[in-house]
Amino acid sequence: MTTHLDGNAIAGALSEIFTMDATTAESRCRSCGDVAPLAMAMVFVKPNTYIVRCHVCEDVLFTVQLRSSGSRLDLDALASLEFDGADRVGP
Repeated sequence: MTTHLDGNAIAGALSEIFTMDATTAESRCRSCGDVAPLAMAMVFVKPNTYIVRCHVCEDVLFTVQLRSSGSRLDLDALASLEFDGADRVGP
């Protein structure tokens, strides 16, 4: 596998989709069941695409494609993404 960055590398791209810092959210891998802050994930960067993999089993959790018309988020093996209550916006 090629060199990767940690989950903080996806913060900018996710800020276009989520209003809160998604790297602090707890992610659950559908493949192995690991639960960890998204910042611990492995991020592989290609032109206009981020591939986010589980730091334990290396399965793809999700991909983000940046397009001129907006962003596309494909949730491959991400079972859940849980944000701390302090991150909530609204009631």
